[in-house]
Amino acid sequence: MEPNNMYIVWAYGFYVTISVLLTMWVARTLSKNGLVFLVEAFNNNRELASSVNHLLVVGFYLINIGYVTLALKYGDKPTNLQQSIEFLSTKVGLVLLVLGGMHFINLRVFSNMRKRAQLKNAVRPVPPQQWVPPVPPQGFTPPPAAQPVR
Repeated sequence: MEPNNMYIVWAYGFYVTISVLLTMWVARTLSKNGLVFLVEAFNNNRELASSVNHLLVVGFYLINIGYVTLALKYGDKPTNLQQSIEFLSTKVGLVLLVLGGMHFINLRVFSNMRKRAQLKNAVRPVPPQQWVPPVPPQGFTPPPAAQPVR
């Protein structure tokens, strides 16, 4: 194998390894800490919350690992050590941005689900039982009717 091709192969290997490990770490963190929100959002139904949590993790893996593999094709190919480090930095940086974006999307979904659950479980006000007409204050005289403008 040519020396220039070795830079490409090593850079790709490091890129995929680092990206997949980062994706796994973020997915586990979101899964572990997001379960609390899901349990509350599903009225303490832990089984349903765990199931939805697992589905979210699978979708997270599919999107992020799909992005990582598709992104291999794009960009300049490294031909020396400096370009390999720059390639790796750029690619991993983009993966981190995608992971961050996915994290905020998940937070938004969890937050919306939690708000819906809280609204659903909120105590409703008591409906009115009768109507009482307002009583004008003593000494109150209504203002004179407005005159039409000519």
